[in-house]
Amino acid sequence: MSNFEYIISSLPWLTVDFKYADGQGFGHVIDEINDNLGEKDCAVLDFLLKGFQPDQLNPDFYAQALGHPVKFIREYFRFDLNLRNAKVRFLNQELGRDAELDVVTGKGGPDDEDLDIDLYRFKAGEFEEAAKVETALASGDLLSREKELDDICWAKISALETFHYFDITAVLAYVAKLCIVNRWLALDEKTGRELFHQLVREVRGTFKGVEFQDK
Repeated sequence: MSNFEYIISSLPWLTVDFKYADGQGFGHVIDEINDNLGEKDCAVLDFLLKGFQPDQLNPDFYAQALGHPVKFIREYFRFDLNLRNAKVRFLNQELGRDAELDVVTGKGGPDDEDLDIDLYRFKAGEFEEAAKVETALASGDLLSREKELDDICWAKISALETFHYFDITAVLAYVAKLCIVNRWLALDEKTGRELFHQLVREVRGTFKGVEFQDK
């Protein structure tokens, strides 16, 4: 049985200046969360984390994600698929290649007739963030571009967690944002710390009555 209230109230145990305690790190945070999740919810979190591993992002993964019973998983990875395809099309255009080269459509090859990504995606709605993504991709330097794209991802996650407090969606949204923070700690530590500070403020502002230490 998942103890969501304990998990949510304990999420920002990382210091706001984002220095992990000795021997701890992203994996430690995930282990702490899993220790308080039921078996079913652990599997959902594992699936989400799988989607943050580039080598796992293939048509089979997206077919599973878009048919997943948890709405956050379906909607986040529908967005993620559209975003990644937009990046591929932009890169193809920059290199003078066919715009659809390497785009994941779900149609696959002759042996992939059961994959139905496009049908699901269009039934669920168009890519609402397309214009913002296009603007971000046209940004100048690489870091600015990546920051703008991650800001769009962050906003999408926030939208998907609206009205979700002590449940699996709240946990998934936190972990998805933490994955963005972790990535920026490797790219640009200052930006990573700023994003984590933002995440702590969001959690503190959302879950009334939970005391967080701000430094």
